[in-house]
Amino acid sequence: MGSPWQPFLLLSVISGLSDLASAAGARPMTYAAVLRSRSDSYSPLSSSRSRHHHGDGLSSPDWPVFFPQGLLGSQEDHRSEEAEDFGPVFVHEPGDVILSLDSDERKAVMRCDARAKPPPAYSWYVNGTQVDTASDHRYRRVDGNLVITNVSELGDSGKFQCRAQNGLGSVLSREGLLQLAYLGPFSAKPRGAVSVREGQGVVLMCSPPPHSPEIIYSWVFNEFPSFVAEDSRRFISQETGNLYISKVQPSDVGSYICLVKNTVTNARVLSPPTPLTLKTDGVMGEYEPKIEVHFATAVLAARGVTARLECFALGNPVPTITWRKINGNIPKKARLRKSQAVLEIPNVQLDDSGTYECKAENPRGGTAFKGHLQVYALPQWVRMINDTRLDSGEKLLWECRATGRPRPTYRWLRNGSPLTSQGRLEVMNGELTIHKLQPLDSGMYQCVAENKYGAVYSSAELRILASAPIFVPNPVRLIATLGKDVSLECKPRASPRPRITWRRGDRRIQPSRRVLLLRNNTLRILNASRADEGSYVCRAENPLGSAEMTTALWVKEAMRLELTPSRVEVTVGESVVLSCKATHDTSLDVAFQWFFNQRAISFQQDGGHFEYIQTVRARQSSTVDLMIRSILLKHAGKYGCRAQTSADAVFAEAELLVRGPPGPPGVVIVEEITDTTATLSWTRGLDNHSPISTYNLQARSPFSLGWQTVKTDPEPVTGDLESAVAVQLNPWVEYEFRVVASNAIGTGDPSAPSRAVRTKEAVPSVAPANVSGGNGRRHELVIAWEPVSEEFQNGEGFGYIVAFRANGTRGWKEKMVTSADSTTYKYRDETFPPLTPFEVKVGVYNNKGDGPFSRAVFIHSAEGEPREPPTDVEAFGISSAEIRVTWRPPGPGPGRPRAYEVGFWKDGEPEEAEGRQRTAKNQTFAVLSGLQSDRLYRITVRGLNSIGQGPASAAVTARTRKAPPAHPPANLAWIQEGNNVSLSWDPVKAKDNESDVIGYMVILRQEGRGHTQVTRTVNPFTLLSLPEGGTYIIEVRALSEGGEGAVSSQVRILTSSGVRAKNRQRSLHQLPTWTPLLLLLLVPSVSW
Repeated sequence: MGSPWQPFLLLSVISGLSDLASAAGARPMTYAAVLRSRSDSYSPLSSSRSRHHHGDGLSSPDWPVFFPQGLLGSQEDHRSEEAEDFGPVFVHEPGDVILSLDSDERKAVMRCDARAKPPPAYSWYVNGTQVDTASDHRYRRVDGNLVITNVSELGDSGKFQCRAQNGLGSVLSREGLLQLAYLGPFSAKPRGAVSVREGQGVVLMCSPPPHSPEIIYSWVFNEFPSFVAEDSRRFISQETGNLYISKVQPSDVGSYICLVKNTVTNARVLSPPTPLTLKTDGVMGEYEPKIEVHFATAVLAARGVTARLECFALGNPVPTITWRKINGNIPKKARLRKSQAVLEIPNVQLDDSGTYECKAENPRGGTAFKGHLQVYALPQWVRMINDTRLDSGEKLLWECRATGRPRPTYRWLRNGSPLTSQGRLEVMNGELTIHKLQPLDSGMYQCVAENKYGAVYSSAELRILASAPIFVPNPVRLIATLGKDVSLECKPRASPRPRITWRRGDRRIQPSRRVLLLRNNTLRILNASRADEGSYVCRAENPLGSAEMTTALWVKEAMRLELTPSRVEVTVGESVVLSCKATHDTSLDVAFQWFFNQRAISFQQDGGHFEYIQTVRARQSSTVDLMIRSILLKHAGKYGCRAQTSADAVFAEAELLVRGPPGPPGVVIVEEITDTTATLSWTRGLDNHSPISTYNLQARSPFSLGWQTVKTDPEPVTGDLESAVAVQLNPWVEYEFRVVASNAIGTGDPSAPSRAVRTKEAVPSVAPANVSGGNGRRHELVIAWEPVSEEFQNGEGFGYIVAFRANGTRGWKEKMVTSADSTTYKYRDETFPPLTPFEVKVGVYNNKGDGPFSRAVFIHSAEGEPREPPTDVEAFGISSAEIRVTWRPPGPGPGRPRAYEVGFWKDGEPEEAEGRQRTAKNQTFAVLSGLQSDRLYRITVRGLNSIGQGPASAAVTARTRKAPPAHPPANLAWIQEGNNVSLSWDPVKAKDNESDVIGYMVILRQEGRGHTQVTRTVNPFTLLSLPEGGTYIIEVRALSEGGEGAVSSQVRILTSSGVRAKNRQRSLHQLPTWTPLLLLLLVPSVSW
């Protein structure tokens, strides 16, 4: 059954919308326009955040809950802001402009733009005089900007100010400075020569031409572009432009030209030359310094710029310049330039002000100069004035404040005209007071703060209000909660301030213990009940009229909210659902919002874990659920549900506890360190609602692969402990430690690493491994081992002890090897024979003492070089360029060969004239190649090993064979039948100096394949079988005792795979013209 108030509510809303249309000038308004009303005028209960899965009669979380009071008021405010006029407000004000007179278009633009309604009109002033654009065609206005053409050097430079004005008042802009940049020529009058003695100081005057603004000075020596380089002896002042030479030398004699450059136009001009000569009447002796150029006694610098102080002295010897600040220190940011002749202070600030002193000294004496640096600051606003609306008869008090050095003074303007104290108006520094305001006081006001370096303007509009009371919106619907307090506001628009009365029905409301009338005219009812429902009327009256506003008050049952479960424990990775049920008046819609730790949940950003679930609405209750899925540790905390109606809002919270692996333990401290142990302590981390069961101690060193678990005492380290001892560490190793906690859920993140600590030193405990030896030179014992890693050296001063003794002897010889990286030791003794067996072991030591030895092994001393030559040496020629040599190794004994060396030379020539060739390992033959044909060679063989070489065998002789025939097989001819080829050629005849032909080698290969088929024959013909289709290449060589002869020309034969001629056709190919006749005789059965 619906509420009896529902029809009245509908009528109230319709009535409110009707009044709204009337107040807005009867403009048409859609329902969408109503919804676009600004939310800042809604009831505080109406704000809500977006949510998903809405429906079933519940309010959408994306829409604010509203009712006519907030809706109508915001629409009227929006209308009035669009329609209301306002005075000028500057958007762009004139800035400083520098115009070059050398430019082709001598035009300047001074900008000015103001925002106002109605749009403003503009006027301009130059140096306080209004610009008449009608009489001077060079001036014209474009919008608010002032454009000046054919700028004049005489009348157009100065301060420009813009005035913007409409019906509500006028304002003045700040002043913009127009400067003209130019650089005139030097005087053409010749300059006289300057003559000084050697060692004397001199000043060459620049006398710059007329210019604006600043210029940069430099000097040219003799001819351009040879510039004078500044150093401790020469200085160019950027204040005077003069060139100062403290001590003239013969190399300074020449012609000097002053060059000046305009910083804006970049124009340059040169002065006439000034000759500098030396007098011949002697050399100037030493004299004390004289400061010739210095900064002013009072230097002014704007805050934020770079202050530049110059100081340079003449003197012999060349003076040294130093700086100091009286009663203070030179700022650290200061820089010394040009051999300390210039002190620069960048970004100068007020506290850099003070007295600075430069001092010039040489062995003859010293002099100093002092000057005061004064940093000034343009005015800057600290407090500005703002637009103000006041009722007639009220008092205006405006205050503006600015900082600056010197301290700014203040003046006030109304509509651009100065104000002074008179009558109702008082002006005192930065304060403006107007008593008993009247409508004629309305207008644009400006406070101007200025010192001699600049001015700043603050503008505001003063509007004096005078209107009969009006209520927007009207009427108002207000819903209160049973048993709670409710406030009925009465805020009419009126000027002057109206008198307020309240009534209910026909009876005027009188304040009581439960009904209060507050100072702001709000009617407050305590402990609202059903009896308080009804219409309340607020009446406002002033001399200009009266108005009434009706507020319809409903009192509803308080909403109740239940959030279940109120406390829940889950494990990481699980999911949970929180249910929020609101019991409320059936006539009211409810909106829900979820919070996590007082922060509204954004389901778009956090949608991966949070889901908003809308449930079915019951008769007097509404329920929504929050699902939290795949829970993480960070999801533990307080979850809040806020339910809101147009009457009230209720909030409930539930606690979610998340069980998970422990958090990282606190800082790990190494409390005590020994050579093999470290005592560690830490603080407990979060157990995340599951008790910590054990701790795992981990260590990292330069020798480990990442973090490694270490053994501990006690073992294991239980969760109730906060200290343990890491054991079985290596001495003299730098370790970092960390602790990892575990509980029933899992293992948590590790703690931060401890500081790195090194265990104490100890005697070495690891002996070298893989002790071996052998080889070496005669009478040497070579001992080798694997070095001990730095991880196991256990301290500084690490080395090795090499112990050895001949087999069968009692005493050990020990030798110290001090390098920790050593891997071998060589012991030499001429007394022991080769291959003497030794018993060997290697130990370790460091500064703490001697460590263990390795187990003893047997190795032999070096056996020495071979003592006997090879035997049965034989050699014979195998080709025109090769000889094969064979031999037998020498008899067994010390000095066994590991390889052999064959020496060879031509008979009749010195032994060293030819070459040597070594064999691979114990090979007992060699083939000497690259020899000359038909020559007799002498050959020896000797044995080699790592110690040296043995004696050579007796020389044997062998002759290479004659060279193979140089003439290749010629006149190749062939007959092809299918895949068979009959090939023939002319026999090759050897010359007298060539080896006899003993046969032929036929080479067959398929084009594009690497395989080669070789056929040998003693006849000048052969039969070849081609294995498959393709293109084949055939070559022929003659064979002789001297080797292979020259190769014939190539024969190319094309076959088809698997195809044979059915008619037994034979094809004949020829090279020379007589070949077919020869083949006809050789093969008479061929059918042509």
